[in-house]
Amino acid sequence: MNLVPRHSNSTRRNRLRSFVPLALSWSHCGIAYRVTPWPEARFERRFDDEWIVTTPTEEVLAAAAQSCGPADWRPYLEFVPREVGAFLEGFAFARLEALQVVARCPALLPSLVETPALTGFLAAHASLRGTAGACWDEIAAIHERSGIFGVLEWLGLPASRQTLSILRNVAEPDLPRRFLEPLRTMLWEPRAIFVLQRLPVITDQQLARYCHPLAA
Repeated sequence: MNLVPRHSNSTRRNRLRSFVPLALSWSHCGIAYRVTPWPEARFERRFDDEWIVTTPTEEVLAAAAQSCGPADWRPYLEFVPREVGAFLEGFAFARLEALQVVARCPALLPSLVETPALTGFLAAHASLRGTAGACWDEIAAIHERSGIFGVLEWLGLPASRQTLSILRNVAEPDLPRRFLEPLRTMLWEPRAIFVLQRLPVITDQQLARYCHPLAA
């Protein structure tokens, strides 16, 4: 008599599938996009029958954030290092941006684990610095040469422990992009620094209130 449960074959197939790294896929405006498995984590778009490397726009990343839920991320995260996966799970809307940062500059991971809110500044460095494209190799070189304070200076942030202390108090690492430039300006203002330092937890609502005049 065969005593093997009827669902054993499907269970076995599911286990086999879990050993194959999967890309994370989504679509935007009728175009298919994907990010390849770790450690390459290349962003690609479908063109005819081929996948070509691309730099995702803010709109493409927003579409991914809306389309890719926990069930979509789970098989992808199975194949990233445990410490990377734990870091990425702290992000909701900006998880793909965080993935891009730690994939391109893995040596920054310990600093980003301590100060997750810094991830948004790194992800948006091209727009914050006004460069034509991403500068991941330059960021990695600066970090290797001057550490996290060199990276802060390169991003246009005050290169101080005070800056890191304030950013560590940001409640959610998914900093909206509209807050980045105003917050960077605030961190140079003594009065603003005094206010931010007194907040044990800095929420999005508080940032909206303080950053709104600068963002207008």
